[in-house]
Amino acid sequence: MNPADYEYLSNFLLQRSGLSLGAGKEYLLEARLIPLAQSLGFSDIHELVNCLRLGKDKRIEFAVTEAMTTNETSFFRDKKPFDEITSLLKEIIEARSSIKRLRIWCAAASTGQEPYSLTMHLYDQFPFLTSWMFEIVGTDISEKALETARNGIYTQFEVQRGLPVQKLMSCFDHVENGWKIKERLQKPIKYKQLNLLEDFMHLGQFDLILCRNVLIYFRNETKADIVNRFRKQIAGDGFLLLGAAETMLGVSDEFERLREFNSALYRPAVKEAAKK
Repeated sequence: MNPADYEYLSNFLLQRSGLSLGAGKEYLLEARLIPLAQSLGFSDIHELVNCLRLGKDKRIEFAVTEAMTTNETSFFRDKKPFDEITSLLKEIIEARSSIKRLRIWCAAASTGQEPYSLTMHLYDQFPFLTSWMFEIVGTDISEKALETARNGIYTQFEVQRGLPVQKLMSCFDHVENGWKIKERLQKPIKYKQLNLLEDFMHLGQFDLILCRNVLIYFRNETKADIVNRFRKQIAGDGFLLLGAAETMLGVSDEFERLREFNSALYRPAVKEAAKK
């Protein structure tokens, strides 16, 4: 790949998705985009880039962005956060007992394993939520990933990654193409295509936001913008869960870390003026 094409693609992805490649990632672009270029009828990445430069085919712009989106996920990924959010959600659920409403946002839902893990876990811990206005909004930049999430069908390999056997047997039905999540676990979840660089005020307010293993791909200024906008979407007593390798240090002072937990759990910071 020539330097000019690499620079163009790096800038294109930064503007479209916030993905910051930096230097020396030619191998990654080639691994993802050579098969895409061939499937679209181009002889190589250079021809693909020339088409992008013309800016006339939104379908190809979308395909390139999708190809570079990381959709690595699994059921009950890292497991510990699911255990630790239970005590925090118990407080929130008690506070919402009069209105019986709970809203959660999975801001990088990918192919749906995280939202479905949440419904399985929360229905186990708080079975009465079935009678509440309980909603999980799952968003992702990749429409292809969301299509899998909406279908709720996973291969044997996918269900073996992090999903206990008892959960598989009680929460899935065996179908021709693999395992399908039961309808009762799909019901609370609404999937929507969303780029975190764009406005998300229309989603409303949430009691819990999960944005795990996403911010690590962004520049600090992009991280700060997204996190500061999260603050406007989260209830005063709500909380935010990031990935294990992610931190607010040097990014934003809108949230404070809950040090009593091992997971990257944050609450909206109480400003000095509000304390007085």
